[in-house]
Amino acid sequence: MTGRTDRVEPKALPGPASERMSKQRSRDTGPERLIRSALHRRGLRYFVHRRPLPEVRREADVVFPRLRIAIFVDGCFWHGCPEHGTKPRRNAEYWETKIARNRARDADTDARLRAAGWTPVRIWEHESPDKAANEIEQLIRNRARHLASG
Repeated sequence: MTGRTDRVEPKALPGPASERMSKQRSRDTGPERLIRSALHRRGLRYFVHRRPLPEVRREADVVFPRLRIAIFVDGCFWHGCPEHGTKPRRNAEYWETKIARNRARDADTDARLRAAGWTPVRIWEHESPDKAANEIEQLIRNRARHLASG
């Protein structure tokens, strides 16, 4: 069950911001590609845009299935970054509701993954790709050692 309910939600009003937002990439964004390249340079191999849990209709940006690690590269606007997230003035109620739902879905996804034995990793789009890749690589090496030892 996906937890969908019948709810009335505010609609986005047409306008330049709404039009711009509709053209935003939802996958293979610049930050995602930079992180994937940094991971690949470190010799790490992974799957891209894959559901870690087949029964849950949510994809991780980078997946290491054997190690049960799912990486999400979150956009500052769409996921409400406390540092860089902006609040549009036009149709503010719609965007506030939308971003709050995104954040709630992120928390639910992380909880479901943890319950299934996965490690979710969330990276903000503004983070350094090399720093993020270093942290992911360390997590992967530690998990691989743990699995090898027993």
